Amino acid sequence: MFLAFTGFEIHSSYHFFGFEKAVMYHRVAAYLLMGLIAFAVFWHFTTGEWRHYIPTLHNLKSQLAFYLKGIFQGGEHPFQKNIKRKLNPLQIITYLGFKLFLIPITVLSGVYYLFYKNLDGSLFPFLVDIGIEPIALLHTMGAFFLLSFLVVHVYMTTTGLRPTSNIRAMITGYEDLEEEQ
Repeated sequence: MFLAFTGFEIHSSYHFFGFEKAVMYHRVAAYLLMGLIAFAVFWHFTTGEWRHYIPTLHNLKSQLAFYLKGIFQGGEHPFQKNIKRKLNPLQIITYLGFKLFLIPITVLSGVYYLFYKNLDGSLFPFLVDIGIEPIALLHTMGAFFLLSFLVVHVYMTTTGLRPTSNIRAMITGYEDLEEEQ
């Protein structure tokens, strides 16, 4: 959220910190985010949590039908979480796309944007030939997709057993599961 706030100020959408401070804050927040991403990658591989992101098409259609129609009609959720599978097929695809495409595109375009003036044309000739405008556009597009993801993600947190149960699970790390029949 802070990166979006400072990023849109850098784009002159509004004035809060001032351009120079917004750039400085954006840069510091970007380094902190990259540190968090490095920790998350380390954590996923050392704990084995990466296994939750192995994609499957099993029950994907029923999961999609549930989110498009069944959830609004009080339908039964087609996926039951367990210790081995905590994400439904649609969540797996969404989070995998988020982690393997959206975050890398946004971060790498941001790093390119950050170090554009320092790039050595002999070391990265293909990058220098691209220019800064397409990279800036790609970075901004990534920011809009991240904000869209955030809006949908926050909405989806309200679709649990109770409107706050998924939010509480995100904060505490524990989740109320429906009892098996």
